[in-house]
Amino acid sequence: MPKDTVKTTIEADGLRYRSKAPGSPFASAGVFSAATMSCFLCGKHRPRTAMKSRKFLGKNQSVCAPSCNAPEAEAAKKA
Repeated sequence: MPKDTVKTTIEADGLRYRSKAPGSPFASAGVFSAATMSCFLCGKHRPRTAMKSRKFLGKNQSVCAPSCNAPEAEAAKKA
């Protein structure tokens, strides 16, 4: 089976993509360098203020507070 041809090329300035927006979707929006963190249980990114610390396997891990389903439930109530 032949490989697909690569449709992107590396430009002279080193960029490969033209349509991709620059930067990260998790860029910091304030004084703190890490405005969001991922939950240890569900993996979703949340603001640090919406996280709490729980001990898993002898280490403190950040998880959603009060639960991983709570932010979606609040959004469903508002809609």
